[in-house]
Amino acid sequence: NGVRSSDPLLQGISELKQVYFVHSYKAELCSENKDWVLSLTDYGSPFISAIRKGKVFAMQFHPEKSGKTGLELIGKVLQTCLTESVQPPLKLGNADRKNQVATKMCNRIIACLDVRSNDDGDLVVTKGDCYDVREKSADGKKGQVRNLGKPVALAERYYNEGADEITFLNITSFREMPATDAPMLKVLEETSKNVFVPLTIGGGIRNYTDKTGKKWSALDVASAYFRAGADKVSIGSDSVKAAMKWWKDGKKGDGSSSIERISHVYGAQAVVISVDPKRVYVDGKENHKHTVIETKKFGPNGEKHCWFQCTTAGGRRGADFDVPALVVACEALGAGEILLNSIDCDGQQQGYDIELVDLVCKLVTLPVIASSGAGNVQHFSELFEKTTSQAALASGIFHRKQVAISSVKEHLVEKSHAVRID
Repeated sequence: NGVRSSDPLLQGISELKQVYFVHSYKAELCSENKDWVLSLTDYGSPFISAIRKGKVFAMQFHPEKSGKTGLELIGKVLQTCLTESVQPPLKLGNADRKNQVATKMCNRIIACLDVRSNDDGDLVVTKGDCYDVREKSADGKKGQVRNLGKPVALAERYYNEGADEITFLNITSFREMPATDAPMLKVLEETSKNVFVPLTIGGGIRNYTDKTGKKWSALDVASAYFRAGADKVSIGSDSVKAAMKWWKDGKKGDGSSSIERISHVYGAQAVVISVDPKRVYVDGKENHKHTVIETKKFGPNGEKHCWFQCTTAGGRRGADFDVPALVVACEALGAGEILLNSIDCDGQQQGYDIELVDLVCKLVTLPVIASSGAGNVQHFSELFEKTTSQAALASGIFHRKQVAISSVKEHLVEKSHAVRID
């Protein structure tokens, strides 16, 4: 979202540029704090997004995660604190507030990096085709793991190209012991040194016992990732288990799930639910225990109805559980965001599964990140025009330089969508 201010400190930043918010509380302007207010932001109604008194500054947003705009603001604050005379904030009078343009929530563009070890043991970024990350050989057999680059270098490239967030999905074989996964932790540590937007890491967030017999909780795994530089963790297979238990227990949580424990310690905004759905086509809507929709994407035998099946283990196992039941339960358990993939659309570059995204957006109040299927800039604007999804994630088209992140944002601006521009 943006900030609006008449103060010289925020010249060049307010209104035109955006910063990163994560918290759900707000401070409202009143007579007691009006002399401290540095900036306001709009979300439903105006709230205070920054204050200043003397050389003390406080911001509800995170400048260190707001890209180059945030770094510029930190520099201005430091420069102000080093001067001998610090003036109070320029007051936001009623006339100023009325004349200023209201700030807007931005649509986020997220770059995703699927990370795993290749057959030589090197950690690489790869990309699946319906979740298959191996090249096809001439005889139809599986070949080498697709190698699209090194994770740290690609993350830095996407940050410099304007990505609003970076997501690492750890699909490597040594995720069986994620809390001590030195290569992946090193990726986060190195990326954090030069990338100043939120980092999400997913893969293996669950309770497990390592080879020495030591027990690790999902909270331990998440904590290791957070200490290494992650801002959010993405929970996949374990969320299906937790959601099924929530429904079985009468729509009640008991505080034991990975979602509840991590959310309780780090906040809901740090917990992302990664959903790996697959379409299951049926003959009609009647007599089904799952949520069935009428679809414009007909099945292999001309079926006009389908439901969205949850899968686990990277899409390899199907559960007798549907996506609507999953996302409703996960929101109740304390998740803060939904990362909505699509096995059917993965790598096809035919656009996002609009029917799936729209279905989920109407079921939860959480931000929904749409993933899988982007092939051109029009697919991004189609997503934001036909659904209320707040973010779009893509990987292959960015890795192969088919589409630049800047081109996506330029197109969205042309279509009157708010985006973050550094």
